[in-house]
Amino acid sequence: MKSLADALRDAASTLAEAGVPSPKVDAELLAAHLMAESVGRVRALALIGAAAPDGYSELVAERSQRVPLQHITGVAYFRGLELAVGPGVFIPRPETETVAQLAITAAQGVPGARVADLGTGSGAIAGSIAQEVPDADVHAVELSDLALAWAERNLAPLGVTLIRGDYASALSGQNGTFDVVVSNPPYIPTDAVPRDPEVAEHDPEIALYGGSADGLRLPLAAAAAAARLLKPDGYFVMEHAEVQAEALMRILGADPSWTTVCTHQDLSERDRATSAIRTNVQ
Repeated sequence: MKSLADALRDAASTLAEAGVPSPKVDAELLAAHLMAESVGRVRALALIGAAAPDGYSELVAERSQRVPLQHITGVAYFRGLELAVGPGVFIPRPETETVAQLAITAAQGVPGARVADLGTGSGAIAGSIAQEVPDADVHAVELSDLALAWAERNLAPLGVTLIRGDYASALSGQNGTFDVVVSNPPYIPTDAVPRDPEVAEHDPEIALYGGSADGLRLPLAAAAAAARLLKPDGYFVMEHAEVQAEALMRILGADPSWTTVCTHQDLSERDRATSAIRTNVQ
């Protein structure tokens, strides 16, 4: 039987040859998942000569086909959350944690803040707000039935109100009652193809493409919904592609519904989000 140390080394080599961006880390995470241990414990067991777990090579082979790690393990980590994920739902990305933080900070400034997350996907942003701002009244909207099932699993324990709907009509009975609206809408231009196979082949198209050549149709629909839902002086923040920041700044800046339009960078110093404050103009 192959030792754990040898199996990890071979797995990292196999994943590197397949183009996986973080082969050593993924090799360790797959072993940790299979062994129900932490990565630190896996490393310790490898040092003392433990055997590789049964089925490890099969998981490595699956990952080498660029199946997302989170689809294999069934788990994605986002801020303080452990989210159930799988086929049919967008895998939350680290850069979105910056967007969540902006919404959390805004919600923390309003006692009992009412918050809407438009296009919640797995529920990453809505769940983070509910967890980190316990007195907030959080609502999450999702159109995809597949994503909705994952979101329900993730958000039910956190007390988030989950609604199936689209931006145009969602929560229409509650217009003008929200303090914060946040969205990570689809924003990839229609003709663009994501570079990574994990995204291009496994993330659902409904969560990726922005519905127009510039990718801005759905982000602008999210902004229009936010303008409808927010109270005067309410806060809106939305994720987007780096190349869309200038256009969104110009479009929202020219819209009388908004003031104090601002671009925000992610941890890689890329223009990742735009925020704005709702004016009194109806």
